[in-house]
Amino acid sequence: MRSTQRYDEAVAGVGVGHTAELGLDAPLTLDCGVDLGPFAVAYQTYGELNEDRSNLILVCHALTGDQFVTGANPITGKEGWWPFMVGPGLPFDTDRYFVVCANVLGGCMGTEGPKSVNPRTGKPYGLSFPVITIKDMVRAQAMLLDRLGIEKIFCVCGGSMGGMQALQWAVTYPERVHAAIPIGSAAHHTAQNIALHEVGRQAIMGDADWRDGDYVSHGAIPRTGLSVARMAAHISYLSEAAMHRKFGRQLQDRNSVSYGFGADFQVESYLRHQGTVFVERFDANSYLYLTRAMDYFDLVKEYDGVLADAFEGCPTRFCLISFTGDWLFPTPESRKIVHALNAAAANVSFVEIDSDKGHDAFLLDEPEMFETIRGFLMGAAEHWSGGTP
Repeated sequence: MRSTQRYDEAVAGVGVGHTAELGLDAPLTLDCGVDLGPFAVAYQTYGELNEDRSNLILVCHALTGDQFVTGANPITGKEGWWPFMVGPGLPFDTDRYFVVCANVLGGCMGTEGPKSVNPRTGKPYGLSFPVITIKDMVRAQAMLLDRLGIEKIFCVCGGSMGGMQALQWAVTYPERVHAAIPIGSAAHHTAQNIALHEVGRQAIMGDADWRDGDYVSHGAIPRTGLSVARMAAHISYLSEAAMHRKFGRQLQDRNSVSYGFGADFQVESYLRHQGTVFVERFDANSYLYLTRAMDYFDLVKEYDGVLADAFEGCPTRFCLISFTGDWLFPTPESRKIVHALNAAAANVSFVEIDSDKGHDAFLLDEPEMFETIRGFLMGAAEHWSGGTP
């Protein structure tokens, strides 16, 4: 297997779970027209695959997530990003289901991306890595499942960018997907979503240490730019109510304002901390590539403005979930998908959960979401002819 720079030197040797080398026989043709291959995909599994290979739940991670859904993340040393959802007795019960999550194409936790070494040059790709799309991510995941010998997916699920992947799976491979659960997602980005991403990208590219995307070769990291990008994005993940409840106008380690530009307020200190820890675990160029992939995602445009056409004849059973406090991917965006699915005579259920936790609610302890998913999976299992999930 060729050498690939899969993680920072600071965590070299720790490992990224399982890694598959794909595209050895035939490359993956990306939407941009570039043939990619061979390429690495890092993934993690939870539970056991049953004898008839019919109990797979494919979890798709969000923008800054990774393959370590639950348990200790060997890269960060912290708990995985969905501990409330995946595990024994939880909605994605690992005593029953075989859960797989792959680091997306363009990522920085073991899957081929801009930080990987280009075998033609022996140096990190940087901006020479081809621009990828949500559909490219899904095609790569399909190749991974082919490698694992899994044809049918009992359920594919994800929130935010993961929800986009879940939708794309059902559209691109409807015959492979029995059930899909897109959470807090949309059929395309709004102008506001794109604008927020552009602020983050400009912060990164405006950092002197970005070096036109070649910072790895120079031993540099655009820390300030990536930190600011994370801070701006993190604001969009929370609701105003959640921000007020958590911080209000409380001062940070002081009784009065400093009349300066340090972190006087708790919310300022919090955002600075979020930016700092993010720089230690995420690659700046991957942030550019993945935000661009989300911006390009547009099922409506792909089907000439008729979203229902994307789901025509689709046998997949859908459960869409949104949150009242999510202003980044608000409920009307989910309703548009539900209406399109209804117009296509698809099987769909929809739940709007009352929560003021913002977009990040899907990552948190939301009992109504858990019960919704449990009930949906039970119903899906009753109509599953692929085996015993």
